[in-house]
Amino acid sequence: MIPIRDENPLQGTPYVTLGLIALNVLVYLYQFTMSPQQEMIFAYQYGVVPALLTGALEVPQPLAWFPQPLTLVTSVFLHGGFLHLAGNMLYLWIFGNNVEDRLGPVRFVVFYLVGGVLASLAHVLADPASQLPMIGASGAIAAVLGAYFLLYPRANVVVLIWFFFFVQLIRVPAVIVLGVWFLFQILGSGGPGVAWMAHIGGFVVGLVLIRFFLPRAGGPRSRGPRLVS
Repeated sequence: MIPIRDENPLQGTPYVTLGLIALNVLVYLYQFTMSPQQEMIFAYQYGVVPALLTGALEVPQPLAWFPQPLTLVTSVFLHGGFLHLAGNMLYLWIFGNNVEDRLGPVRFVVFYLVGGVLASLAHVLADPASQLPMIGASGAIAAVLGAYFLLYPRANVVVLIWFFFFVQLIRVPAVIVLGVWFLFQILGSGGPGVAWMAHIGGFVVGLVLIRFFLPRAGGPRSRGPRLVS
């Protein structure tokens, strides 16, 4: 089940969402110019390496100039390949633009970055001795998905169903699409190559934090859907 678009109208232009997508693409294009060895060094420099962040492993001298806590932010803008980037940006566009519309640009960018940092910390806490760099916007986007889950549970999402020769576009409520997504993260946790806890942690962070980021009643962006309890 691959989301294609949602049927949730916007009140304004989602400049922050567009800017985040553009920044991620630009960083990926920069990575694309690197040799495999240079890209590996780049990932270790700006990705989250739990063992370096927790002090379980001494920071190598070539990496010592960059403060390790900042990798909790920089890692959110790195990706491991085109499909990794494309999938993340698709989810960010479909679900991020409405969350930005609801919060406003400043609140949204803070929410996105805080969600990404806390999602990365969830990964670090789950595997503090790991020496592998974690990169990607998935944790921050998972926080956006958690926010959308609460803000717009009944919004229709057009998804692609693809099963061998059966291909069909159908409309599914966001609460089902995102609920299935979260279930897959839980079922997939423990599998190699994916920072599942960043996804799970990011989604939970989004569920919790969105209540604190919503504009106050009567504020400039207070109109529109409310939280569903």
